[in-house]
Amino acid sequence: MFGLFKKKTELEKLQEKYKELLEKSHKISHSNRTEADKLMAEAEEVALKIDALKKK
Repeated sequence: MFGLFKKKTELEKLQEKYKELLEKSHKISHSNRTEADKLMAEAEEVALKIDALKKK
Protein backbone atom coordinates (compact mmCIF):
# COMPACT_ATOMS: atom_id res chain seq x y z
CA MET A 1 0.00 0.00 0.00
CA PHE A 2 2.85 2.37 0.73
CA GLY A 3 4.25 1.79 -2.77
CA LEU A 4 1.03 3.09 -4.27
CA PHE A 5 2.32 6.63 -4.72
CA LYS A 6 5.96 5.73 -5.28
CA LYS A 7 7.34 7.29 -8.43
CA LYS A 8 9.22 5.11 -10.87
CA THR A 9 12.91 5.69 -11.27
CA GLU A 10 14.42 6.48 -14.66
CA LEU A 11 15.81 2.94 -14.79
CA GLU A 12 12.40 1.38 -14.14
CA LYS A 13 10.82 3.53 -16.85
CA LEU A 14 13.47 2.51 -19.37
CA GLN A 15 13.15 -1.16 -18.50
CA GLU A 16 9.38 -0.99 -18.98
CA LYS A 17 9.79 0.79 -22.33
CA TYR A 18 12.36 -1.81 -23.44
CA LYS A 19 10.00 -4.66 -22.60
CA GLU A 20 7.11 -3.02 -24.46
CA LEU A 21 9.24 -2.43 -27.56
CA LEU A 22 10.40 -6.04 -27.63
CA GLU A 23 6.83 -7.30 -27.33
CA LYS A 24 5.60 -5.00 -30.11
CA SER A 25 8.52 -5.99 -32.31
CA HIS A 26 7.76 -9.67 -31.85
CA LYS A 27 4.06 -9.24 -32.64
CA ILE A 28 4.70 -7.15 -35.76
CA SER A 29 7.53 -9.38 -37.02
CA HIS A 30 5.01 -11.89 -38.36
CA SER A 31 3.47 -9.37 -40.77
CA ASN A 32 5.83 -6.40 -41.23
CA ARG A 33 9.51 -7.21 -40.90
CA THR A 34 10.83 -3.69 -41.63
CA GLU A 35 8.68 -2.14 -38.90
CA ALA A 36 9.76 -4.88 -36.50
CA ASP A 37 13.41 -4.10 -37.27
CA LYS A 38 12.81 -0.41 -36.53
CA LEU A 39 11.25 -1.28 -33.17
CA MET A 40 14.13 -3.63 -32.39
CA ALA A 41 16.66 -0.88 -33.16
CA GLU A 42 14.77 1.48 -30.86
CA ALA A 43 14.78 -1.20 -28.15
CA GLU A 44 18.56 -1.55 -28.53
CA GLU A 45 18.98 2.20 -28.00
CA VAL A 46 16.94 1.94 -24.80
CA ALA A 47 19.08 -1.03 -23.72
CA LEU A 48 22.21 1.10 -24.14
CA LYS A 49 20.68 3.80 -21.93
CA ILE A 50 19.82 1.17 -19.31
CA ASP A 51 23.41 -0.08 -19.33
CA ALA A 52 24.72 3.46 -18.97
CA LEU A 53 22.48 4.08 -15.95
CA LYS A 54 23.53 0.82 -14.32
CA LYS A 55 27.22 1.70 -14.68
CA LYS A 56 26.81 5.00 -12.82
